[in-house]
Amino acid sequence: MIIRDQPTPLALFFTMQGSVVPRILPQIIAVTMLSAAIILVDRLIVDLPGISLSAIGVFGVALSLFLGFRNNAAYSRWWEARKLWGALIGDVRTLARHTVIFLPDGPDRAQFLKTAVAFAHLHRSFLRGDDVANDIAGFDALTRARNPADAALRDMGRQLARMTEADGFGRLAIARVLGDLGMSQAGCERIATTPLPFVYSLLVRRTTYLYCLFLPFALLDAGGLLTPLIAAIVAYVFFGLQAVTNELEHPFSDGSNGLPLSAMCRVIEISVAEALNEAPPEPLQAQDAVLM
Repeated sequence: MIIRDQPTPLALFFTMQGSVVPRILPQIIAVTMLSAAIILVDRLIVDLPGISLSAIGVFGVALSLFLGFRNNAAYSRWWEARKLWGALIGDVRTLARHTVIFLPDGPDRAQFLKTAVAFAHLHRSFLRGDDVANDIAGFDALTRARNPADAALRDMGRQLARMTEADGFGRLAIARVLGDLGMSQAGCERIATTPLPFVYSLLVRRTTYLYCLFLPFALLDAGGLLTPLIAAIVAYVFFGLQAVTNELEHPFSDGSNGLPLSAMCRVIEISVAEALNEAPPEPLQAQDAVLM
């Protein structure tokens, strides 16, 4: 995730970090060249048939509604994923407080909370494909399960069952937090494994290409020699919205606009270390304005 101050109005037009321009540049160039070719043919060879501006305007409004709906759906996925990870962090902190109340200090409590840290890293690995071997030292056996993060929660349940020091109320309180962790995990997995319907994405992409194809014909008279520039700006807007939507649709990706899962796992490490009266690690810092 990009962490930086807003650029100045002048720098705004030259900032490439986090921009979708490099990815949609081929489409912008193609639309610009097509528009220039249409203008040249219309002015030098033969009069080309035009399209009503009102007709292309209605087409553009419909396309804008489609893109807006898809963008809202993608952002909802991104924001829900962030809320689920926020809930996960809060649940681990609650778990640490419960162990202070219901469990005595000792190796069993430390092992229990460190398993919670391993759960977070294993969950990150499932969502983003990160190599977390160095982060789960001592918990390698969990990686043999089909779902290692779920295996970590089961192991915590078994550890809790062996902790005879906790009374029934304490066990119930801790078990409820484990259930909340499982719900947050399942919610993230649902987002990661259920993309937006492909048929809708296909419709929007096709409609965008068709709109940019017919736009120059609607601007033959109104746009004149500025038609290629106008078409390039329109292509930037529509293809750019598509690219942004594609990024937001995958909130757990390791791209510059993905959620900072590694940084959030470090937050969990810090909370657990402080609960165990251990020296906490330093928070992760953004590298080149990108927090992973």
